[in-house]
Amino acid sequence: MLNDTLKQQLAQYLELMEGDVVITASAGDDKTSKDMMDLLTQIKEMSSRITLKEASLKRTPSFTLARPDEEARITFAGVPLGHEFTSLVLALLQVSGRAPKADQSVIDQIKKLEGPFNFETFISLTCTKCPDVVQALNMMAVLNPNITHTMIDGAAFREESKDIMAVPTMFLDGEEFGSGKATVEEIIGKLGGGADASEFDTKETFDVLVIGGGPASGSAAIYAARKGLRTGIVAERIGGQVNDTAGIENFITVKETTGPEFSQNLKEHINSYDIDVMNAVRVEKLEKIDDLVHVTLENGGKLTSKTLIIGTGAKWRNMNVPGEAEYQTKGVAYCPHCDGPLFEGKRVAVVGGGNSGVEAAIDLAGIVKHVTLLEFGEELRADKVLQDRLASLNNAEIIKSAATKELTGDATLKALTYVDRNTNEEHTLDLEGVFVQIGLVPSTEFVGDLVARNNRGEIIVDKDGATNVPGIFAAGDCTDQTYKQIIISMGSGATAALSAFDYLIRN
Repeated sequence: MLNDTLKQQLAQYLELMEGDVVITASAGDDKTSKDMMDLLTQIKEMSSRITLKEASLKRTPSFTLARPDEEARITFAGVPLGHEFTSLVLALLQVSGRAPKADQSVIDQIKKLEGPFNFETFISLTCTKCPDVVQALNMMAVLNPNITHTMIDGAAFREESKDIMAVPTMFLDGEEFGSGKATVEEIIGKLGGGADASEFDTKETFDVLVIGGGPASGSAAIYAARKGLRTGIVAERIGGQVNDTAGIENFITVKETTGPEFSQNLKEHINSYDIDVMNAVRVEKLEKIDDLVHVTLENGGKLTSKTLIIGTGAKWRNMNVPGEAEYQTKGVAYCPHCDGPLFEGKRVAVVGGGNSGVEAAIDLAGIVKHVTLLEFGEELRADKVLQDRLASLNNAEIIKSAATKELTGDATLKALTYVDRNTNEEHTLDLEGVFVQIGLVPSTEFVGDLVARNNRGEIIVDKDGATNVPGIFAAGDCTDQTYKQIIISMGSGATAALSAFDYLIRN
């Protein structure tokens, strides 16, 4: 079940356990149950602090983790390997008594939640976003006796997960709570906890305040802090959209990494400086009053700064057709790597003929029964090598000059209707999934009319990252810079920070 390398790594982690843990397993005669018991037996043999016993649980196969004198609050339904193996290791350590790596303010917020809150999260073992949600909810269950959490592998419980078409999907007390990547701060906020507005109102005026948590913002905050400036960063999540990137192979000096790994390294780098990090916070409004930038947050909190750097990046572009919003997580998806396995053996479509769309269609062809690629233009825009690869697949079809008109279905998506732009004829495809890959849109709605934007909503900046408003700068994918790449965004973030420093000196 575990190779020698994983065994060696696991043995080292288990030495960090601070107390005893009881694993209670519910197994049957199926292969998944056998694999689960093989895994648990190997884990038990590695530590004298672990006890393994069998019992009948709500789901089979599944197992719980608990301290000897407590009721179990963490359950794994299925075999947590793949990306979820780390979730299992962390849960073992935290249940044993080892303190989670979280800010004390977050720990205090978790402990204040009254509950009871009974969470279930459906995941895919190939999903890179799922472990963050699983680990956040497991940590909450460890810290608060009024919270329980069950991770459910959708592949192991197909009947139960048949209507779930996006991962991770969280349920709270049987009702859908949320879908997609979520940080522990975001979950706390959705439960009614989180930071109070008054915590922001008492903060002193910043020299540089950065909005956003991606590569551009992280770089800007670090460069500003290195100049000795009082620096703050307001972010929905550190890493931004990079968190959703499966693989990164073009960040120079790092041959290969993943989005979550990159984001974690960025977070650690930011935390190594004296930067006031305000995570899981959204900005509602910006104003420039008396040479200071006034920032109003969605929770009512207010911040002021002498200079501002906007680095809020971009988000998936929607098709904006009837049915798209209604069937999100019910057949409409945006991440083929994460959600693709949920469509195994089904018919799907990919909308978008650029590199990301063609790559998505190629990846999905190895999982689904049939994939149809729809391109609005007369020709695909992807690299020729990708087009040739897609054309060689016997379960893939390419339709050009296709304008998606509507998505329809019942409880889940059942069909896509498109218009042939050459003949104006309507056609309907019977399918169960649509992956939207038509590019990105800048996250700049909150700036209002304060700074100039182009017709795509991108903030217009000069070579120094300056906007049309003195003291306000912008960097990364939210601007009109030509290329949207991690390494370019980080450079533009550094430029904006140095420009803000120069502005402060001169003013």
